[in-house]
Amino acid sequence: MASHGRSRRASTLTNMVVTIFRSRLRPENQEAYQHTAARMHELAQQMPGFVSIKTFDAADGERVSIVEFESEETHNAWRKHPEHQEAQRLGRKLFYSEFQIQVCKVERAYGMEQRGQR
Repeated sequence: MASHGRSRRASTLTNMVVTIFRSRLRPENQEAYQHTAARMHELAQQMPGFVSIKTFDAADGERVSIVEFESEETHNAWRKHPEHQEAQRLGRKLFYSEFQIQVCKVERAYGMEQRGQR
């Protein structure tokens, strides 16, 4: 049966939860932030249901992280993890001058893989 360009990953993760985290960093705590961010990235990757995390920096200083978990349950386990909660507290107190979080449930997912990428 033809796949019609539909990605296997996309078609199996329609219960996925995506968090879009937009932020601006305070310049005075960069070193502590980098240490905490590296630890959170490492910890997230170890969590059951983790799919991916990518962070992008815009020219105007805004940062955007996209975090994907397989389900609401696995996303909530990450949200409630004690180390992550402490990092959130530090973020509000020390690291971010502003932030916005959007948590989204995937209704539909589709795409196309680069040929020869399997």
